[in-house]
Amino acid sequence: MRAPRPLLLALCSLWHLSASVAVTDAQAFPTAVNITWSSLNFKTILEWQPKPTNFVYTVEISGQKSDWKKKCIYTENTECDVTDQLLDVNDTYRARVISSLPGNEEVPEEPLYTLSPSFTPSKQTKIGQPGIKSYVLNDEKTKLKVEIEEPMSPYRSLSGGFRSVRDVLQTELRYTLYYWRASSTGKKQATTTTSEIEISVDKGESYCFFVQATVPSRRENRESPESPTQCTSQQGSVLDEYVVLIAVVSAVVLIIIIAVVLSVTLYKCKKSKQEAAKKEHMPLNEA
Repeated sequence: MRAPRPLLLALCSLWHLSASVAVTDAQAFPTAVNITWSSLNFKTILEWQPKPTNFVYTVEISGQKSDWKKKCIYTENTECDVTDQLLDVNDTYRARVISSLPGNEEVPEEPLYTLSPSFTPSKQTKIGQPGIKSYVLNDEKTKLKVEIEEPMSPYRSLSGGFRSVRDVLQTELRYTLYYWRASSTGKKQATTTTSEIEISVDKGESYCFFVQATVPSRRENRESPESPTQCTSQQGSVLDEYVVLIAVVSAVVLIIIIAVVLSVTLYKCKKSKQEAAKKEHMPLNEA
């Protein structure tokens, strides 16, 4: 028995209305905009807008050599740490930020999303500021050896320790030491692909220096910030000055202590002799 035609028309109209409402609801929330990659020393954060209201985001990452993988699923944040999805630093990645209703068990086959710009970690991550770990002059005061405090990446080596940015980029990253006489403004420079560098200096001269990391093959983010500047003294490094000062003070204190001890000892000896002499000249008591 077929339903009356008016009833069928009413049911069809209701179905179309519900479908339209569903489509309207599905499109009632916005897709992400202003997607950017923020990366320092290979720690990489994906950021976007706007802040969600009554909907959530899911991030998916894909490289040219890898399939899409989900990250930060159903989040109400507008950023996502994707560092662990970018292990091949030479690969080029894209991200898509999917907008969906909260409580959905699965992302729809045709989700609402925005595709990010491409990102290649080895070419685009910013290099952090290096430092001067230590420096020392040789005995002849003609060579200055500088040990560089390297920026560290979030990636671990097989031994479990964190790898430096230089370990990740290998020979692509170089350190340049800029140095000059404290009495001059003309800078010289020396480059290394290791964490140590040695330069020749003039004996008796004070030198100031700083270090900077560089990736020459890049077009952008080629250089790191400069390290703080440090200076040697004419006699050696600042550490040498402290050692000499401590040695001099210690010697003076030791001499003072010895002088005091000798003075006290001589005084006691002299006093004992005087008392002994007095006793020798004293008359014997009569019986």
